[in-house]
Order: sequence, then C-alpha cells, then structure tokens
Amino acid sequence: MAGATIDHLVSLIVMLGAILLFISLFNQTIQTAIMYQRHRYLATECSDLLDNMLLNPGSPLDSEYTTFWGRSNSTPTSFGLQDPEFTQYELSPFSLMRLNYSLGKPIPYSKTGMSYSNNTVGGASLLVPFNELVNYSTVAGLLGINGTYGLSLTITPIVTVNISLVQPNPLILAVTVTGNGYPLANATVSYCLVNVTGQTQIPSYTINSGTNTTNSQGQAFLPLGFDGTQASYAMIVSARLSGLVGAGHYIHSLYGSDYVVPFIADFNNGSVLLAHSGDVYGGTNQTTIGYNATFVLLTQDFTLGEMPLGNVAGNITSGSGQPYSNVTIPANNTGIPGVLAITYEENQTNSGIVLMPWGVSSMSFPVVFGGNPLTNEWVATDTRQVVIGGVSYQAKLALWSLQGYQG
Repeated sequence: MAGATIDHLVSLIVMLGAILLFISLFNQTIQTAIMYQRHRYLATECSDLLDNMLLNPGSPLDSEYTTFWGRSNSTPTSFGLQDPEFTQYELSPFSLMRLNYSLGKPIPYSKTGMSYSNNTVGGASLLVPFNELVNYSTVAGLLGINGTYGLSLTITPIVTVNISLVQPNPLILAVTVTGNGYPLANATVSYCLVNVTGQTQIPSYTINSGTNTTNSQGQAFLPLGFDGTQASYAMIVSARLSGLVGAGHYIHSLYGSDYVVPFIADFNNGSVLLAHSGDVYGGTNQTTIGYNATFVLLTQDFTLGEMPLGNVAGNITSGSGQPYSNVTIPANNTGIPGVLAITYEENQTNSGIVLMPWGVSSMSFPVVFGGNPLTNEWVATDTRQVVIGGVSYQAKLALWSLQGYQG
C-alpha cells in the first residue's frame, strides 16, 4: 500500500514538473511571437512614416506651389519634404535647409543679435538663423510620434565627386567620381571655375565652364592653364551617368585671415547677409575687405552656368559700428538650387573665395536629422532613392520605440 502511494506521489511530481516545463516553453514561444509582431509593426510603421515624409510637401503651401514652409520663414503646420512642383520621390532642397541638423556649436553674431547653425562641408558653409530652423521635437509632434517613437533621418549623396590637386603650375585638377564605392567610368563631368583676377580693393573674377569625361578609373583631369599658386579660385563640378547625378567642389584661397562670412538672412526674398570674419570669429585689428559675388546654378541639361547678380560689389569693415552687407538672389531664381560664390580681397596680394549653397543639393550637403539610434535595443530602418534639385540621394529612416520592450 505504501509503495502504491509513493508511486502516485512520484507520478504527480513528474506530471507537475512536465506541466511547469511546458508552461515555461510555451511562455517563451509566446514572448518570441509578441516581440516578432512588435518588430514587424515597427518596420511597417517605419516604411509608412518614411513615405509620409517623402511624398508630401507639408504645409503651409499656396495654390501655385511657389510659397511653402521650405521657402519661407513660417513654421510648418504639417511636415513633409517633397518638392511641391514635382511628384514621386523628389525632395525640396530648401525644406532640408530649414531642418536643425547642425552638429557644430552655434555661431553668434553680435551685429544681428542672433545665433546661426554651423554646417560646413569642405570649406563651404550653410549658416541659417536658429529662429528659422525646424527642430526635432517640432517634427515629431507634427508626425504624431512624439513620446511614442524616436527617429533619425539620414540623407546622403549616392554619387561622390572628389576634386584634388594634381599640379599647381600650370594648374591641373583631378575629378574622381564614385557611386557606392565603385568608380563611375564614362561619366560626363561639367565644371565651372571661378577665378579671382582683381588687382584692386574690389576684386574681379572670371568664369570658365566646360565638360569632360571620366576614364575607366572614374577620373577626369582638368588642365586649366594658369599658375594656381598665384591665384584664388573655386571649382564647382557636377557629374552624371545613367540618370545618377552628383556634385562636388574645391576651394583654394591665398588669404584666410580676414574673409567674408555669408549668413542666410531671409528665405522669402533670398537675402544673404555678408559679415566680416573678425566680427564673427574674433579679431584684434580693424580691417576692410572688398567683395564681389555671383551665382552659379545647375541648368536643366545638368551643366553649370553663371547667373550674374548685378551690382553686388562692395566693402565690409570689421569693428563696432561698422555695418554688414547684403546680397539678394533675384526673385525668379530663389526657387532654383545654386551656389553663391563670393570673392574677397584685402589688398592686391591677399585674396580668397568662399562658397555657400542655396539649397543643400547644389553642393551635395548631407543631412542627418533626429535622435541617436545607437542606444536603443531594436531599431527598424528603411531606405528610398530620391532626387533633390536634380542630384541623386539616398534617404534612410531609422525608427525605434520610446516605450521599451518587456518580457
């Protein structure tokens, strides 16, 4: 009788153990299924959110598509990056200018009492007033994900155009065109050379344009025929092959102690403020520099051409009480991406040149906007191929949950 009781107890213990083991395994399976569903939902949400940003221009937007939040000083009431004059994945280069994606320390300018974003690429700068930038929290609120999801939007050029010095006298530059790490052979290269030639307080310049073709290594060599050690110049290049378009630039200045600093002043009328570097970054002596400016744009046939700005030459003096200067892009060209080239000169031997993009695509500025995805347990990503001002980019969205995951 005692043996039968013991057998029943052992059987009961074994059965309870089996039930507990089964519940544990079943619980792990359920947990795995729940996590899979959450990750799948996050991936779907990431794809939908990316399309929502890239396939609508946002608002406010007028009926003629000429004035919208990306080309004005207004705060958006709904968020989107599409160029309103186009369809599909074509983004506005001006909406991207208004995103607060600066990684550098803000730049204060005492003569306006304002601070500006600090975005630079290869010596070119894009300095926008902070009070006109659209920050991350505003975008998250307009997208309806504030407190629910975090995001990081990265927009990078697909075609990389690098320009390097081969020989200074006579000047020869090499243009290297690559796409995703591979050289692009037989790509058409269009270039525009801005060369400072002035010998007076107000600098003059020449514009030379041309085309070339890359070899099997993706390189094109540009013999320019003058002494590059005795001149300040800037080379602006676009390259295209099989529908892919990229842009690049190269700057050589003989003088860099005192120079012109361009700030975006007003998106509505295309106004750019020209400041003396001594008033922005500090300087001990009061100096005067002369300047001259022109506008270089990418035409519809993907060649580079000059659009003269008219009477835009003058002088800027550093120090308290000295005014800054302004340059205005004509109203019929404020919606066209381009490069503002400003030549400057302190005396007959000290000259230089600075570049500022009007629209991020004209100089292939990359954009990284949003939070940091690296500290999160699970991040969903999705990508799209987009066109910005005729230049080919890849848009990548990373999305993660702010509510966390619990077992």
